[in-house]
Amino acid sequence: MTATPASAPAALAELPECAVPAEGYAGDVSPELAWRWVQAGEAVLVDVRTDAEREWVGFVPGAAVAAWKQWPGMAPNAQFDAQLRAAVPEGMKAVLLCRSGVRSVAAARRARELGLQAYNILEGFEGALDAHGQRGRIGGWRLRGLPWRQG
Repeated sequence: MTATPASAPAALAELPECAVPAEGYAGDVSPELAWRWVQAGEAVLVDVRTDAEREWVGFVPGAAVAAWKQWPGMAPNAQFDAQLRAAVPEGMKAVLLCRSGVRSVAAARRARELGLQAYNILEGFEGALDAHGQRGRIGGWRLRGLPWRQG
C-alpha cells in the first residue's frame, strides 16, 4: 500500500462528498467517492495514464486501462474509444484517473460524447505540484491511502 514519508507533511484538501457537475461530462468526484462507487459495483475505474506512468509510478489493482495519450511523445491513443467502450458496461459509471486530474477531464469529455456517464477523479493519482515542483505530497489517490501498487 502507501505510506507518507515523515519528512513530507500530507496536504489533503477537503473535497466534496458528492459529485460536482461539470461542463461536458457528468462531474468531478473525490478519489474516496470514486473508490466507494467502484467497491459498490456502480462504477468502473479507468486509468487513462500512459503505460510508462503505470509501470514507473504505480497503478490501482483491478482498474481498466485506456490511455488517453501514448508514451513517448504523448500522441493521442487511436484505440481510446474502443478500449473505453470495452471497459465500461452499459449503465455503469466511468470514473477516470490520470496523474493530476487534467487528462482525465479531456477523457471524461470524450467518454460523454460516446454516451457514457463519465466522471473525473479530482487530484489524480499523484496530486498537485508542491512548492518544490514535486508531486505526491499534495492530494492524489496515493496520498489519500487508497489501494495502489508499485509498477
